[in-house]
Amino acid sequence: MLKPRQAAMLAAAGAFALLYKDVVVKLVHDWATDDNYSHGFFIVPLAVYFAWERREELAATRPRPAMWGLAVILGSLATLVAGVLGAELFLTRASIIGLFGGVTLFVYGARHLRMLLFPLMFLILMIPIPAILFNQIAFPLHLLASPFGTLVLAGLHIPVLREGSVIVLSHSTLEVAEACSGIRSLISLLTLGLVYGHFSDPRPGIKVALAAATVPIAIVANGLRVAGTGVAAHAIGPEAAEGFFHTFSGWMVFVAAFAMLVPVRLMLSTIASSIRRPRPVARLGWEAQ
Repeated sequence: MLKPRQAAMLAAAGAFALLYKDVVVKLVHDWATDDNYSHGFFIVPLAVYFAWERREELAATRPRPAMWGLAVILGSLATLVAGVLGAELFLTRASIIGLFGGVTLFVYGARHLRMLLFPLMFLILMIPIPAILFNQIAFPLHLLASPFGTLVLAGLHIPVLREGSVIVLSHSTLEVAEACSGIRSLISLLTLGLVYGHFSDPRPGIKVALAAATVPIAIVANGLRVAGTGVAAHAIGPEAAEGFFHTFSGWMVFVAAFAMLVPVRLMLSTIASSIRRPRPVARLGWEAQ
């Protein structure tokens, strides 16, 4: 026979399947069709694993159900209804995380919710950013890619002229499209940075700093990719900026960007250790004879 908490969790799972079936189906479809969010397939299994890592700590903690978790559940369901009525996909998807948190709080309590906070927050990465916010992020990244690539090409003594997002070389012309803004690499690198930080260092400050470091790394890596494409186009021809080479260079630059996280973590770890290391205290006076 099921225990009350097990029955409550089972009922919550059934209600979730009933209410969120269409939301989840559309979300998975977006993962499969939008290259910017193809990493979404890995987010849920990783979040489940992060929760599973805490199984012993969760089992050893006495449940203390909180009634105000019911308010979080009702608020999440209200967000779902608002998203459905307003045809706003982000709201319907974000309500999933709120619902999970509310059920955990209502059935088990605040201490269990704190233990599961990182896995729950990690699920945010599975939700596509609203188009208006996506464009606000992608546009400045797009503007940075062209001048950065041009600066590198000029530093390599390659004749280059930039007109907006168009890079003019001696034998060819390259246009830095919106798809080359680097936001796809940024989102994927941020995800990998969080995972790498979780497994490599237990200190929260190091994890946050490492995740923040993925932003400048991704920007620099994308600029170097644009510059590398320009070098190939200058040396080989316009065909080098398309097809296999373009795709392969993107993968290589992304791998290099991820590899840069290793020395960054080591540097952050060294800084953190030096800050915490106690300073020697000088002794004053005379020792007793």
